[in-house]
Amino acid sequence: MVAMDRKDLPLFSISIVTTLTELSPRQIRYYEEKELISPTRSKGKQRLFSFNDVDRLLEIKQLKDKGVNIAGIKEVLGMKEQGISERVRDSYRTDLTEDELHSLLRKELMESGYVHHTSINRGDLSRFYHS
Repeated sequence: MVAMDRKDLPLFSISIVTTLTELSPRQIRYYEEKELISPTRSKGKQRLFSFNDVDRLLEIKQLKDKGVNIAGIKEVLGMKEQGISERVRDSYRTDLTEDELHSLLRKELMESGYVHHTSINRGDLSRFYHS
């Protein structure tokens, strides 16, 4: 059996998703046709949506409300997925030099709000990991 993230479990019918997202069934089917979402199908061919599908539909709705067209939405979602996959890939690299490791760690710490710690600003990251 393949392990599945709980947020990927197909649980919701289209009627529940319309209530959760305030999108019409027609809009949801359109986004599926444009390959922005891909709900699971039951044996009876009923669409079943996961929490992740609902989150994605809400993100699509937010982008549409801001005036972004379908091509733009595909681009934004693709860039987001690319960014996530690059971070995951980079975090599993085993061939990093010590300088690359320091640089990645410094970048992550800076992004997480630790910018004002003087030891980080001077490049001393030894307190964050042990040899």
